[in-house]
Amino acid sequence: MSKVSERDLIVGLDIGTSTVKVVIGEILVDGGLSIVGIGSQASKGMEKAGVNDLDSVVKTVQRALDEAELMADCQITSVNLSISGKHIACQNEKGMVSINDDEVTPYDVDNVIHTARSVKISDDRRILHVMPTEYAIDVQEGIKSPIGMSGMRMEAQVHMVTCASDMAKNIEKCVQRCGLEVDELVFSAIASSYAVLTDDEKDLGVCLVDMGGGTMDIAVFTNGSLRHSAVIPVAGAQVTSDIAQIFRTPMTHAEQIKIKHACAMSQLVSQEDNIEVPSVGGRPTRTMSRHTLAEVVEPRYKELFELVLTELHQAGFSDEQVAAGIVLTGGTAKIEGAIDFAEACFGMPVRLASPIPVKGLNDYIQDPSYAAGVGLLHYGSIMRANARNEHLESGGVSLFHRIKNWIKGEF
Repeated sequence: MSKVSERDLIVGLDIGTSTVKVVIGEILVDGGLSIVGIGSQASKGMEKAGVNDLDSVVKTVQRALDEAELMADCQITSVNLSISGKHIACQNEKGMVSINDDEVTPYDVDNVIHTARSVKISDDRRILHVMPTEYAIDVQEGIKSPIGMSGMRMEAQVHMVTCASDMAKNIEKCVQRCGLEVDELVFSAIASSYAVLTDDEKDLGVCLVDMGGGTMDIAVFTNGSLRHSAVIPVAGAQVTSDIAQIFRTPMTHAEQIKIKHACAMSQLVSQEDNIEVPSVGGRPTRTMSRHTLAEVVEPRYKELFELVLTELHQAGFSDEQVAAGIVLTGGTAKIEGAIDFAEACFGMPVRLASPIPVKGLNDYIQDPSYAAGVGLLHYGSIMRANARNEHLESGGVSLFHRIKNWIKGEF
């Protein structure tokens, strides 16, 4: 089998609470992306996006990797890895520097970002992302790209995303035990945003909610930049648990019932619709009302959407600031009635998002549950292209690598 480096391949690995997904993409000559391999396995050993059984996670990841490698006819050596969990936190910081030679250079941008991210964080946390939101030069604010502009003083606002160091080490260890390296560790909501959001939505203001099995990952964009990140540690697994307890059926069957028959709005389901529900302990299968199932599911979805709305308001965002509305993605967002119910709860436009089409095996990834996996490819390919360009422009030492070194504490 050919190696990744020989074919310019890039790999996204999304280790979720419900499923592990591997997506292999090939970077084309024109810079585009073609999906060449996919692997998917039901997760074992994960809870609320955290590792609670290392060996089980490693085995599941390895099976998904093998499946993707077989389809793509390649040997994976490294991956871009997603991370989530309630330990994820964000903060917005500012930095200010004097401008050398009266004109902003890449070095000045480099320096002001470093100044902004130099805020003290606790020793048990790791910086995942330092993303500039906007710059100001003297009295001019709201600048997106300051290089080449004249002035005396430059200020940068950055959005920082941090995680618990131990949580990051544990999920990276799962990958390393499969004999792979981690190229980039990316917050899941940021990864998903690269796959499902449009530039117009980011400019107008949008809230992305990736509804997974164990967590809901949130990313809020305004004026084209990321302004807020958050994780709510309640999601689809709670819906499954409700079904299992009330219908007295095993969790595996409850998950299948949720996927095939659940509806987030009971008014959309006929009183006459029935479903077969497996019992526990060898008891016979029972016939239950699908309307009753919807009555169980609806309150939980209402709670999930209200938690998102509370997070938005507590972060200081008004409805006008997210004028493009809410974009839902992830497997838990797929059930019938979820979008209509979400619009009623949020009082603003809501859409269900699958990854924006690319070349190759596109039909396989046209599902909201692949948002993070495909987004990892887009994120990784952009970082790789930026590193190459900046390396050439700077004569060897790229801005991208300097920022990475700062993040790792090597500056």
